[in-house]
Amino acid sequence: MTKFSLLPIATGCIFMASGCSSVMSHTGDYQGLYPGSKSDVNMIASDETSWAMTPLLILDLPFSAALDTLLLPYDYYKKGSVGTLDRIKASEDHNMAISHGVDINHVPPVPAAN
Repeated sequence: MTKFSLLPIATGCIFMASGCSSVMSHTGDYQGLYPGSKSDVNMIASDETSWAMTPLLILDLPFSAALDTLLLPYDYYKKGSVGTLDRIKASEDHNMAISHGVDINHVPPVPAAN
């Protein structure tokens, strides 16, 4: 194979593996604007990121930024949405208010009579 026939294959592989952080960030709850780019930058700056992952994150950063830019209207639309953790917290607060402050899940067991 010549160098020119490998170029489209290599380019395709780069594009298929690019924007991973942005895609992963958009599959869950709302994480703000440019979540994939923020994730890449935070992982690059982290001491816990391995030496092998850092070049991949640097390669992914411009593609995640481009995809985050394309998804900016969607992120702006979701800006006021309530996430799963917020819904769970609100439900727990509501249940505590209904039970007048008695958390029935944490009441100590009553000892059995002999």
